[in-house]
Amino acid sequence: MHKTLVKFGILLLCLLLLASCRQAMSTGKLEKAGLLVPDTVNDQVWGTKGYKGMLKIQSHYNVEVYYKEGMNSEMVVERAVKEFDQKGVNLIFGHGNEYAAYFNNISKKYPDIHFVSFNGDAKNDNTTSLNFEAYAMGFFGGMVAGHMTKTNNIGILAAFEWQPEVEGFYQGVSEIDEDINVQIQYVGNWDNDNKAIALLDKMIANKTDVVYPAGDGYNVPVIEKLKEEGLYAIGYISDQSDLGESVVLTSTVQHVDVLYELVAEKFNEGELESGNLTFDFQDEVISLGKFSPDVDEEFKKELNAAIEKYKKTGKLPNE
Repeated sequence: MHKTLVKFGILLLCLLLLASCRQAMSTGKLEKAGLLVPDTVNDQVWGTKGYKGMLKIQSHYNVEVYYKEGMNSEMVVERAVKEFDQKGVNLIFGHGNEYAAYFNNISKKYPDIHFVSFNGDAKNDNTTSLNFEAYAMGFFGGMVAGHMTKTNNIGILAAFEWQPEVEGFYQGVSEIDEDINVQIQYVGNWDNDNKAIALLDKMIANKTDVVYPAGDGYNVPVIEKLKEEGLYAIGYISDQSDLGESVVLTSTVQHVDVLYELVAEKFNEGELESGNLTFDFQDEVISLGKFSPDVDEEFKKELNAAIEKYKKTGKLPNE
C-alpha cells in the first residue's frame, strides 16, 4: 500500500511538472501590449492599420492590449508609457517615425519594456525601429501609372522629400516611358487636406491624369476628388480599391497589421532584435493592391512576373 502511494505521488508530481512546463512554453515573453498613435485609430489608413495589428496580437496571444490616441509630444508619450508600465505592458508600439526619438530618451527608465517604432533610428538595447523598404513598391506603382496615362502627365503628391517611394515611383514611370512628365509636389505634412487638394487642382489644370497621393492622412480626399474629375489614382498604404475601381488603378500596400503580429511573435519567443530592421516584398508585408478592371491582363501578368523576380533576386526591371 505504501509503495503504491509513493508511486502515485511520483506520477502526480511528474504530471504537475509537465503541465507547468507546457504552460511556461506557451506563455512566452509577451504579457500585455500597448499602442501609441499620433492622431486617431479611425483614419481608415495608417492609424487603423496599427489598431488592427493590436487586435491580431490580442486574438493570437490572448493578452490584454491598450491604445492611446493623440500621442504627439514626448511629454504625453512619457505619461502614457508610465501608465502602460503600471498595467503590466511589456511591448509598446509607437505608430510613427517620431516615436523613435521619444523612445530613445524614455526607454532606459523602463528596461523591462521593449519599445517599437517605425522608420526611425532605434539606439538602445530595448528599442527597435521597423523600416519599410518603400522604394520598390513606389517603383511598381509608377509602372502602373506610366502604363495607364493618356496625357503623359503624372503627379506625385508627397508628404516629404525623404520618402523613398517617391523616387521609386518616378523611376517606375521612366521605366515605361522616359518622355512622360512627372510633376512632384510636397505637402509638407501627412494630413494637410487643404494644401493637398490645392496642389492637386494645379496638377489637374496641367492635364495630369494619374496621381499618387503619398500621404496617408490626405490620400482619401485626394482620391475622392480624382473620382469626381474622372481621373486615376494609385492608392497608398492601404488597398484603396474600395474607394472606386474606376479611379484606383492599384495601391502600394504596407501590411502594417501583419508586421505587428510578426514582431509580437519574435518578441514572445525572445528573438526580437534591437536596432533598425527592414522589411520588403520578400517578407510579405509589402505588396500591390487589387487592380482596376481598366488595367489590361497582359500588363498585369508582366508586372506580377517582375514583382516575383524582384522577390527572388532583389533586382528591379531597370537593374
